[in-house]
Amino acid sequence: MAAGIAGGHSCLPHLFKTLMNSSVEPVTSASENSANSHVHVWDLPTRIFHWLLVISFIAAYVTNWMGVSYFTYHLWSGYFVTVLVGFRILWGLFGTHHAQFVNFVRHPLESFRYAASLAKNKAPSYPGHNPLGALMVLLLLSVALIQAVTGLFANDEIFNAGPLYGYISNELSLKLTGIHKDLFYWILAAIAVHVSAVLFYVFVKRENLIKAMITGKKPRRGYEGARSIESSKIWLALFLVVLVSALLAWVVVTAPEVVLDLGY
Repeated sequence: MAAGIAGGHSCLPHLFKTLMNSSVEPVTSASENSANSHVHVWDLPTRIFHWLLVISFIAAYVTNWMGVSYFTYHLWSGYFVTVLVGFRILWGLFGTHHAQFVNFVRHPLESFRYAASLAKNKAPSYPGHNPLGALMVLLLLSVALIQAVTGLFANDEIFNAGPLYGYISNELSLKLTGIHKDLFYWILAAIAVHVSAVLFYVFVKRENLIKAMITGKKPRRGYEGARSIESSKIWLALFLVVLVSALLAWVVVTAPEVVLDLGY
């Protein structure tokens, strides 16, 4: 009995020493784990812009296909595209890190080297737009802007004309109308290439670009040195949207009255 008690007392210092020397792991919340395991790449304004541009293009196509009686809706779709593209251009200058042109537009030679390495399945991963993706962004923004602007001067030779028709001759308006119509199919081709590339990255390279453009996040693995944005700059984005919208509204409201010249 005494030996048992003595043995128990000899164990107490050992137990106390073990407790004192053991490290206690800090409790980490689910949000902290998520922050540590993901890099925040795409801000909320960039993601909203992307999906609204998709919707606006679909709306523009549908309202054009439905005929001249839906011209007003087609025109408003064009307004949306104009505001969205104008915003994205400004956001490329003043937005968050990965959305700024200076941080993803690269020298053409780098794009060529990236394409060559991609063909060999040795292309590096980029947290934001890769060099080829950057070229597609510039292409889509350019053609979307041209499409929207030419639509402001176009006419259907029947009843309707764009709000800026009064600034130019009917002959020039018809030329811009032709560009507006033909460019749409080139835009469809560019979109098809873009979608195909995204699906290639999702199913072949196993980079879920679609999910990233919804959540704004990419897994940190493979992007250990990537910069994670801390804010979406919501108030700046709203200011830029209001600014572009107000500028477009001023241009439209102050334009000469539209009187369609039908040539008779």
